[in-house]
Amino acid sequence: MSDIVVVGGGFAGVWAAAAAARLLAGRRPGGTEHTVRLVTPEDDLVIRPRLYEADPHTMRVPLDRILAPAGVRRTAAAVTAIDTGQGALTAVDRAGRSREIPYGRLVLATGSRLVRPAVTGAEHLHDVDTLAGATALDAHLHALAELPAAGPGRWTAVVVGSGPTGLEVATELTRRLRAVAAPHGAAGRVRVVLVERAGTVGAALGPSAAPVIAGALRGLGIETRAGVTVTGLAADAVVLSDGSRLLARTAVWTAGFEAAEPARLIPGRHDGTGRLEVDAFLRVTGVPGVWAAGDAATAPTGDGHRTVPSCQYAIPLGKLAGHNAAAGLLGVEPEPFAPGPYVTCLDLGDAGALYTTGRERAVHLTGDEAKKYKRAITEQWIYPPLDDAAELLRQADHRVRTRRSAPVPAAPAESAGRSVRHDGAPS
Repeated sequence: MSDIVVVGGGFAGVWAAAAAARLLAGRRPGGTEHTVRLVTPEDDLVIRPRLYEADPHTMRVPLDRILAPAGVRRTAAAVTAIDTGQGALTAVDRAGRSREIPYGRLVLATGSRLVRPAVTGAEHLHDVDTLAGATALDAHLHALAELPAAGPGRWTAVVVGSGPTGLEVATELTRRLRAVAAPHGAAGRVRVVLVERAGTVGAALGPSAAPVIAGALRGLGIETRAGVTVTGLAADAVVLSDGSRLLARTAVWTAGFEAAEPARLIPGRHDGTGRLEVDAFLRVTGVPGVWAAGDAATAPTGDGHRTVPSCQYAIPLGKLAGHNAAAGLLGVEPEPFAPGPYVTCLDLGDAGALYTTGRERAVHLTGDEAKKYKRAITEQWIYPPLDDAAELLRQADHRVRTRRSAPVPAAPAESAGRSVRHDGAPS
């Protein structure tokens, strides 16, 4: 039996396994040797916050190069059942073989998934929710040049949803489509339309960010359609709820999420999206021996709010869940979740980026300066070390921040004197 089993190979799962291994390794000499096992059907940690970019197939790193040096065992299988009473889970490997995996303590970190709409022609929708989806979109974009030149909407893309993911997809698509169209003299015919059900595009980002987002969209030539949603699709068109029909060969859905299925296998309290309710120590409410982290959990942040799906929370949640799960094996007191101040860093393609602070999302940096910070987050800080057990275990300490070599934005005037911590990339 593995003493600690972590289910999920995303950021929260990786750091939960590493944090558990760190605490157990520090108490191993002369004592009982405990084991940590990661169960996930994937071989790689997917850098999900970057899947809106070109070449998404490169946005991954091998799990075994991250965790194996630290002694974490891995089972490549998908969890299909969890018996919290018996302390065992059932998992099916790629060959279809089922096996039972007993555990002493369980950390569920299986992430979230996109909720796709039940509309006619939904099979024509692309997404950047998974590596497979993002890679399929990338292949689709490169294949557009092979379509008949007279075909309508060849260089038009419709992006549905103007939350952070939708905005990043839309603003980056202008560059990606132009790169594909330029060799055919068609860069000037690229058209991107952003569709939003709410009355205002980017409303979720707050009033302070609204003019920055609107200016970026105008500057990139992105059209917006607010107050409507998609009611149907075809290979060459998107039909909206106001009856209009957009001729487009590319449609990308980014609206809505829910906790991935394994979270519903735990008999705890769930919110409306299926996330497991956890206490300040990340213990699943009413289910002894089970912790949850990342997008599978809704955790109190200590300021009257609860966590939202993002790497900013997934990484520290994973570290603390792994630490606290291991702490009980060693007689160590668990520690409460204490995240740093909330921030948002949004990529706006060739228009730069937007960096905000606080739940009210006060604008802090824009343009090229914000872009430098966004790139530092997604291209450096969120990548775990490879083939280096000592560094992995050092960073797995939930008290250690993974900030590295890029400049940190100075604190805004109204918060002078307060330190600002950053744990990852909000997405």
